[in-house]
Amino acid sequence: MIASAPVGAVPESRRDWLLRWLRAAIAGGELKPGDRLVERDISARSGVSRGPVREAIMLLEQEGLVVTHPYRGAEVARVSQREVREVLVPMRLIIERFAFREVGAAPERDLLDRLATLVAQMRTAADGAQAERLADLDVEFHEAVIKSAGHPQTLQIWRTIQPRVRAYFVRDAPAHARPDEIPEQHQGLLDVLRSADLAAIDAAVVAHIEAYLDPS
Repeated sequence: MIASAPVGAVPESRRDWLLRWLRAAIAGGELKPGDRLVERDISARSGVSRGPVREAIMLLEQEGLVVTHPYRGAEVARVSQREVREVLVPMRLIIERFAFREVGAAPERDLLDRLATLVAQMRTAADGAQAERLADLDVEFHEAVIKSAGHPQTLQIWRTIQPRVRAYFVRDAPAHARPDEIPEQHQGLLDVLRSADLAAIDAAVVAHIEAYLDPS
């Protein structure tokens, strides 16, 4: 079970703070797939009353990080390779091929600078073997491109699958031969985006996303 909350941690919104705490516990492996989320236990460990705990668990279920079973309650959801292969990768291909094509013909300098900053931060995280930080930066990189495409509905669809995408980023991090593979891959995406070659951009995005079909 997750450790008790830090002493003196008083959130501006107890539910939102609790969400961050539980997401970090799931991503970091303190809460593993199949572990039960018991309101009473979480309330005691966090110092947050059971009402916000219940709300947080419901939101985690909406994000796909938690599943609720009749008579068994809530537990941490599994991210199977089948789900990655048959659901998440196909959805990412549709969303991201569209987004990269939208921005690829004339990528804005602000976007390119933002992506370069994220790649630099990825290198620092890779040097420190920070899998969770790498996953956050990976998600930020792709979301920056999707947001820059300027289609709010596409961004909204992406954000419905983003927590599950992040979960498999964390899950598959150990499969990389070297941690610096992740910043290298994103540097490659940034380089091809700078080229404004739409065919090359599309091919690079497909290759990058489909690599997750076989994380080994």
